[in-house]
Amino acid sequence: MVRAALTGGIATGKSYTLGRFAALGVQVIDADQLARDAVASGSPGLEAVTRRFGTGVLKPDRTLDRPALGRIVFADQTARADLEAIIHPEVYRRINQWLANLPPATRIAIADIPLLYETGHRYDFDQVIVCACSPAEQIRRIMSRDNLSAAEARARLDAQWPIEEKVARADYVIRTDGSHAETDRQVRTVFESLNADV
Repeated sequence: MVRAALTGGIATGKSYTLGRFAALGVQVIDADQLARDAVASGSPGLEAVTRRFGTGVLKPDRTLDRPALGRIVFADQTARADLEAIIHPEVYRRINQWLANLPPATRIAIADIPLLYETGHRYDFDQVIVCACSPAEQIRRIMSRDNLSAAEARARLDAQWPIEEKVARADYVIRTDGSHAETDRQVRTVFESLNADV
């Protein structure tokens, strides 16, 4: 089985690309969803976040107020590191559990892990696929998708490695600046190459 990681920067089309691999029959998992699960209502992760950041990061229903937490961690590198120390070990534990429990005949498994390089887990995987678009396009997408100012979008971009640094380290690169059809063609090419490696 080829164990691949799909990564990139914020708003570089990772979710769309992961969906296209899934449509080709690839086993996939999304670390962003695992991170949300790790701080779900009543979880030890949410309790740890509340201990570190206070009850101001909770909504009235005691679930996590993501925008409130985002305002803190994207303005303070130490706070962001503290949050990551709570969430990332649980995310990687769940990814490893998922990989271990896949059917024996699985040929390709892809985990979408936005902060793969930043967390030092590149060598947990056989291949790395990087989704990339221009930083200007990332900022445009973040502003549009998350209703943020240019400065807020830039802060989120600056919290990650520059996209071209990730591109330079990738085994495969999927450029998402163009149409969905262009992205789909690249996904198919990578899929065929990964299949050949099995």
